Amino acid sequence: MMGPKARGRREVFIMWFKQAVVYQIYPLGLCGAPAENDGHLEHRILRLLDWAEHIRALGADTVLLNPVFDSDRHGYDTRDYFHLDPRLGTDDDLAQVCQTFHQAGLRVLLDGVFNHVGRGFWAFRDVQEKKWDSPYKDWFYLDFGGNTNYNDGFWYEGWEGHNELVKLNLCNPAVVEHQFQVIRSWVERFDIDGLRLDVAYCLSPDYLRQLRSFTQHLKPDFVLVGETLHGDYNRWMGPELCHSVTNYECYKGLWSSFNSLNLFEIAHSLNRQFGPEQWTLYKGAHLLSFLDNHDGTRIASQLTDPEHLRPAYALMFGMPWVPAVYYGSEWGIQGEKRDGDAALRPALEKPEWNDLTDFIAKLARAKRNSPALCHGGYRNVLLTNRQLIFERACPEERVLVAINADHQPFHAHFDAGCGQAVDLISGQTHDFGGGSQLPPCSAFFWKMER
Repeated sequence: MMGPKARGRREVFIMWFKQAVVYQIYPLGLCGAPAENDGHLEHRILRLLDWAEHIRALGADTVLLNPVFDSDRHGYDTRDYFHLDPRLGTDDDLAQVCQTFHQAGLRVLLDGVFNHVGRGFWAFRDVQEKKWDSPYKDWFYLDFGGNTNYNDGFWYEGWEGHNELVKLNLCNPAVVEHQFQVIRSWVERFDIDGLRLDVAYCLSPDYLRQLRSFTQHLKPDFVLVGETLHGDYNRWMGPELCHSVTNYECYKGLWSSFNSLNLFEIAHSLNRQFGPEQWTLYKGAHLLSFLDNHDGTRIASQLTDPEHLRPAYALMFGMPWVPAVYYGSEWGIQGEKRDGDAALRPALEKPEWNDLTDFIAKLARAKRNSPALCHGGYRNVLLTNRQLIFERACPEERVLVAINADHQPFHAHFDAGCGQAVDLISGQTHDFGGGSQLPPCSAFFWKMER
């Protein structure tokens, strides 16, 4: 049986993650690091010290840092898990950044790239030198009777055919133990609060169970967020697996629904995942939602109509999970995936603030301060191609999220179950008598009177 102390710790975890608003940063990009790692030391990560106040003002309370440790090029090709990439600075620099974030009331998640490493990884280089005499040959999936395009004199499995990313043998206890030592050092040195698990869909349930058990004992409120794309997210998320996963199904539905003016798409996904019926897939779960990230086209470039930026963000913040904002998108910067990773991960000298930023900050504050928006259920109230109203309800309160994607006003008639509400975004009172007027390309979070 769970004792009082353990129950308290579990409640702490539930509270902080359910109410989280995540701000994602790709440090190698934002800080202007060169594409190739030549080992030259520059203290670029200290640039993030100037972002703590901005992130807090935006209403976020959690920072996700994409790969920061020593790597060949982009961070997902790790050389050494124990040390900061010299293009970003020293371990002390990272400790200072994490401390500054924590002092600002921000939790810190790091990107855990544990499925594969780069060709510069120290153990792989030992295999290159010693071949079958290397004590680390069983850390990878090797065949000394084959070869690759790099002509190492042996074949090895790369991640999804990318030979610059060497797949680790996570069935080898020595590899797992090494990674656990790494995580322990990150907690001890940087006091991190959790991990985003890169390509979690490639990680076995057995590995995830080991990882969950280890981190839970290491730090009881430590969170694991798995990167997943398609399929049943329950394969990687559960009481013994990841606490949360990335919701790519609804990521696509968000921008596609606005571009096609067909809100039935996102409403279908929401109801399928979180609706009131017993069969829905992820009721009570807190998946990570996003409009863009370091791997895809910026939302300001993805949407065909810039007037849909605000209602798209409102819809994301109103949905039943944890919202994430990618650095720079809060003031509407653009970037196309077709132009390469650099276009999605630009160097920025300092944060900016405009009307869109101000609107997102209001959404974030509304989200974090609303029990219904943080952990309430989901129920469709009104749905057309261009309008969507759904209810988020819990014992403490009831909120209606109203979205109008049309360039024309819409007069909505539905049973609100009360006479008045307060819009959590604007603070204005709303009267349901005679129907509800939705201006063009608008959004509301109506907190219903009790």
